This record gives sequence, structure tokens and C-alpha cells, in this order.
Amino acid sequence: MSFKSITKFNKAIKIMLLGSGELGKEFTIAAQRLGVTVVAVDNYEGAPAMQVADRCHIIDMLDGDALEKIIRTEDPDFVVPEIEAIKTSKLVELEQKGFRIVPSANAVNLTMNRDAIRDLVAKKLKLKTAKFAYATNLEDLKSASQEISFPSVVKPVMSSSGKGQSVVKKPSDLEKAWDFALKNMRGNERKVIIEEFIAFESEITLLTIKQIKGPTLFCSPIGHRQERGDYMESWMPAKISPIQLKKAQVMAKKVTDELGGVGLFGVEFFITKKDVYFSELSPRPHDTGLVTLISQNLSEFELHLRSILGLPIQKLENYGASASSVILAKREGKNFTFEGVGNALKVPTADIRLFGKPTTRINRRMGVCLARGNNTKEARARANKAANSVKIVFNKEI
Repeated sequence: MSFKSITKFNKAIKIMLLGSGELGKEFTIAAQRLGVTVVAVDNYEGAPAMQVADRCHIIDMLDGDALEKIIRTEDPDFVVPEIEAIKTSKLVELEQKGFRIVPSANAVNLTMNRDAIRDLVAKKLKLKTAKFAYATNLEDLKSASQEISFPSVVKPVMSSSGKGQSVVKKPSDLEKAWDFALKNMRGNERKVIIEEFIAFESEITLLTIKQIKGPTLFCSPIGHRQERGDYMESWMPAKISPIQLKKAQVMAKKVTDELGGVGLFGVEFFITKKDVYFSELSPRPHDTGLVTLISQNLSEFELHLRSILGLPIQKLENYGASASSVILAKREGKNFTFEGVGNALKVPTADIRLFGKPTTRINRRMGVCLARGNNTKEARARANKAANSVKIVFNKEI
């Protein structure tokens, strides 16, 4: 489906946001600065983007009938998915009926499933990826592991942010990895992907911007560190050779061209000494891209919005080495406060975003600290120092 540029704002444009987490909150703020009406949707009350949106709805987005009803009721100009837990086949139907899905229903549908996007990238586009196989039961997984060898990585085909991912070092680890993947999968498809473990030197996210008119644009590469499959810190610029960066850009353009549509994509790569491997792709702003709130003149959220609306992106200006570091909860609860925010903001160049999530759970991301420095080492140290200054204090339940 082709998009037409919308440059007249004499009538409020309406965006429906499917998923209302911290990334959706920053996107909503960016949209409202341009007078765009935002309707935030999620499956729980008080989600971060709901706190700043014009209206909100609480539904199960995996329920196709409920999803169609709310989209038809609101009749938005654009439907913008923010998470994977959506009945994406319904979005494909609705796009065929005239609704504009960002970046495209095809992109959202394919990238929700690791098997679909991996088959597209490796088999159709012939891009370099880790060796992989699929399994729908434990016996299949054991057989596949003999082909892939050890160590390997096992993930559910439907998940996000590393949920359900584990490194398998020996055959006896397979059953535990299978159970962990199923426990943390999204949807109801009992299927995992097992892939070769790449001895990479670093991982990067390449934010790739597809415009209605104009060339594909790239932000500076983002380096990041993960634990338990979730990002802990990210920084710009990542250390990568010009040759490797060009390879990554060519690969990112090929896959986003194939997926179609407009908007910002977060394309992840493994970087080895000599090569670049495609890893994963999100058809939306990426959690590691929170660093762009301090690293450049237009954040990933503003870039996503401008691309959707067909507004010009004249120049990306980088402010130098920058970093982000997350603030994590250590336990589950709902009656809590943040202490140490003032201390965090005493760190040179530091800034902070507290997401406003109504409840905590172990290792839930509750905020992020941002900082710049003379180099990435200094920027990371400052962001980490600021994040470590903030403590989540739980009050007595009343």
C-alpha cells in the first residue's frame, strides 16, 4: 500500500498506537508536538503512552475481532504498532480494506515471527545470517542441534526483546531451553528456532528510515549490551569499520525495501572481525535507540513520525558520543517511589526518563538515564553512574 504525503495540518491527523510502553510514550509526545491526535491501546490500564495520549483503550490485541472493532470505531489515519503481541493477520486484512498500517502490514506480520523474517532474509534475499533450524517439539530440537552444533542459541519464534532466549552449551541443556522458550513465547505456536552461536565482537542496531519520498536514511550505528536478552545500555557511535558499516547499510536497505512501507526500522547485526551477520529486525523504534533522545537533533521517535507523515528530514546532526543506561526494578510491586533522581542529574550532561509504569516486576525496565561525553567510554560511564544513583523504594502496601 502506498502512502501519500500529509503536509497540511488544518485538520488533526489521528494515529492509533497499538502498544503503549515507553517507546510509545516518546512517540506520542513527538506526535502531539505536531498537533497529531494519538489514541493509545494496550492490554492494561495506565500504560506509559496512555498517560500522555488524547484517548486510550484497553483490549487484548491478540483478539482479532476486538482489534478490528476498535480500529473501525476510531477510524485513524494511521495504525502504528509498538509491540509484537498483536493479531497481525488482522492488520493485513484491514490494510487491504484501506487502513494504513505502519510501516506496512506485511512488515509487521513478517517480523512478529522469527521464522518468517529469517526465511525472507536468508532464503529469499540471500543475506548472511547464523546457521539456523526450526523445531516444534523437543525431539526435533535435539535432531536440529546435531546439525547446528554447540554452543547454540534457542529462541521462541514469537517473542521480543530476547524473551525466552537461552544459550545451549551441551545436549543436556536442550530440554531446559525448550521449556524456557515455550514459557516465554508470545502467541500459541509451539515452535522455536535454534541457531549457530556467532562469536561476535559487538552487536549493533542500525536505525533505518524509509521515506515516502527521498532516500533511505541511516542513523549512526548504536552499540549495545544485553543481559537475559534485554538491553542494559546502548551508545553511539558503535565501533565498526567503514567497510562493515557499508555492508550493514546495504543489508538493511535490502530487507526494508522488501518489507515495504514507511517509517523507522531497528535492524540488528552481529559484527565479527571480518564480517557482518543479520540478526533481527523491528519495524518500529528500537529500545536501544532511546540513546537518540540525547545523541542527535531528531530522536528515533521524531524520525518515525516524520517518515509516516511525509514530512522532510533535512539533516541528521549528531552531538557526539552518547549513551543510555536502564533503571531496573529488583522485585514485584505497585506502591513505590524513585529516590536519587537529583543525584543522577548531578552527573555531567545527564538526563533521565522515568517511564511511569504502574507496577514493577523483577528486571522490568522502569526508566533510563542518558549522557554525553568526550568519547563513548566517558558517555557510558556517566550514563551508568546516573542510572546507579536511582533507587526504586517500595512503600508499605496500604
